[in-house]
Amino acid sequence: MAHGESLVEGALLSDDTRFMIEALRRLGFSIDVSESPPSIRVQGIGGEIPAHGADLFVGGAGTAMRFLAAFVTLGHGRFRIDGNDRMRQRPAGPLLETLSALGAHAISEAGNGCPPVIVDRGVDQFEGGKITVDASTSSQFASALVMPAPLWRRGIHLRVIGDTARPFIDMTLRLMEVRGVQTSRDGDTIVISGGQSYRPGPFRVEPDASGASYFAAAAALCGGRIMINGLGSDSTQGDAKFLDVLVRMGARVRWTGEGAEIIGAGPLAGIDIAMNSMPDMVPTLAAIAPFATSPTRIRGVAFIRHHESDRISALAAELTRIGAGVVEHDDGLTIEPSTATMHSAAIETYDDHRIAMAFAVSGLKLGGLRIKNPACVTKTYPGFFADLARVCQTSLPEQSSRRP
Repeated sequence: MAHGESLVEGALLSDDTRFMIEALRRLGFSIDVSESPPSIRVQGIGGEIPAHGADLFVGGAGTAMRFLAAFVTLGHGRFRIDGNDRMRQRPAGPLLETLSALGAHAISEAGNGCPPVIVDRGVDQFEGGKITVDASTSSQFASALVMPAPLWRRGIHLRVIGDTARPFIDMTLRLMEVRGVQTSRDGDTIVISGGQSYRPGPFRVEPDASGASYFAAAAALCGGRIMINGLGSDSTQGDAKFLDVLVRMGARVRWTGEGAEIIGAGPLAGIDIAMNSMPDMVPTLAAIAPFATSPTRIRGVAFIRHHESDRISALAAELTRIGAGVVEHDDGLTIEPSTATMHSAAIETYDDHRIAMAFAVSGLKLGGLRIKNPACVTKTYPGFFADLARVCQTSLPEQSSRRP
């Protein structure tokens, strides 16, 4: 959306990223990818979309699906966005309804509020305006709307419903401001004036706090010591707050000029916590909770049933499979201390990268766990198991460094 060349350094080259790159190329943009060091060079043209219509495929990348649906309002023609079987079950209805209310022809092809999504734009300019979006299912509905809004003639006056959205939207707005866009937020209302422009240039991506959570949890669980380089206490990422969760459970975290050091300081204590502000961290917490000395109650995350898998049911099933005591609730889980009853098993991953990575952490303590379809981690972290093996050799106590 900027005019000119931008270099994204420290880019994650995963399945999700590659689907987004290919979709943007099909829209007519010039994008060059460097594998080592990982970077993405983008030639922007100020919010214009070269292709007059396109068929786009995003696999399982929900972020790409939702962001593209709003982005193509800047273009003209018929844009169809599809994904894999699970993507066709994931919600897009609130975003499509909001775009339609603003004047776009945005529909679910199957009429069920899920992809494939069709956005059909005429020759007129999409103007934006005043609207409400229900982001209780996904904060990405709101983030998708605010990103192209500076380029719409009227911008956007957006009221956001749903308390899941705030940390992620705040991150989006902060990064927009870094690129030269003025935004304002007052409670649940965001105002972005139209007629603005994005500034091109270099941008270095922060280390991924979500991917780092598994290693932080491993240190807390196994009594090891892990340094996450480059992650600052002022991170824009809501998932960086997972380190505070580990502190509540008994781990120690030390922030340095290099990053965050996580130190396992003994047995973990269970906690009662609403995880709606960091929903991707639910599998990580659930994977270490059975090893705690008291119960853990995870609340406020009913919407993660619509993620890459029904994560609440999937976590309950796999915790039960390894002998953990677990109660499934509509909005989360209760997980009992279970070290006396747990045993090895083959973990179903439901083609969900976070289920695979989370239970790999359980395997460091329990030992003997087998992770089915480990390749599903390529969605967001292709090198996860290689990094985990390296960490086990260097950072965790020998008696806890069992093969996952």
